[in-house]
Amino acid sequence: MKRPHCDRTSRSNLLLSILFVRRATLEEREPHLLLLYQEYLSSENTARFVSRVAHRYTLSTLERLAWGRRTTRRAAVLALGYLGDYNVNAVLGRALHDKDRGVRLLAENVIRDVWQRDGSRNHQHDLGRIVRWNQCGRLLEAVDLSSKILEVNPHFAEVWNQRAIAYFQLEDFEQSAEDCHMALELNPYHFGAAVGMGHCYLEINDAYAALECFRRALKINPALEGVRAQVGYLERTLDGR
Repeated sequence: MKRPHCDRTSRSNLLLSILFVRRATLEEREPHLLLLYQEYLSSENTARFVSRVAHRYTLSTLERLAWGRRTTRRAAVLALGYLGDYNVNAVLGRALHDKDRGVRLLAENVIRDVWQRDGSRNHQHDLGRIVRWNQCGRLLEAVDLSSKILEVNPHFAEVWNQRAIAYFQLEDFEQSAEDCHMALELNPYHFGAAVGMGHCYLEINDAYAALECFRRALKINPALEGVRAQVGYLERTLDGR
C-alpha cells in the first residue's frame, strides 16, 4: 500500500527544518567564538579565553567549527588545543594540512599538548615526570617509568615516544626506532615520532629507511621545513650513489 503523498512531504519538510535549525545554530555561535578569539588576541589572557569558551561551547561544537571560515578555524583549533583531550587528535591532525598557514601553525603548537592527555590522570602525571627527566638527563629513570606505564597501558602513544627519546639519548638507536614505530602505529598524526625514527636510522647508517621516515613525517605535517631540507639532501645523496 502506498503512503499518502502528504506523509512524504511532511517528512521532507521536517528534515529540511532540522537541517535549517542546525545550520542556524552553528552560524549564531560562530560570531561569538570569533569575538572571544579577538579578545584573546588583544589581551593575551589565556585563562579568560579558555573559561569563556568552555562555558559556551562543547568539544563537539568546536570540532564542527574547525571546518568553518578561516578565522573561525583558527579560533576553534586554539580552543580545542586548550580544552580537548586525546579525542580531538584527529581534528587537529587534519588541521596540519589546512590551507591557512595560521591554522596550520596553531595546530602544530597545540597538538603536542593533546598527545599527553591520554590515559588516566595518574599516567598523565607520570608522563610529565618522564618528559622532565628526558630534558634533564635522568634517562634511565625515564625508561623505567615509561616501561611500567606501558605494561599497564600499552596504547599510550606518547609514552612510547618519550621512551624512544630516552633510548635515543642513551644511544640505543634500534630500540628507539622500535618505540617510535609503536608511537606512530598508535597515533598516525605523530610527526615527531616519524622524525625521531628517521634520525635513528641515520645513526645506524640506513639512509634509505631514514628518507622514508622523513617523507612520512612530511605527509603528516607539511610545515616541517627542516625535515623537507633533510629529505632533499638525502634524495640528492642517494641519487648520486
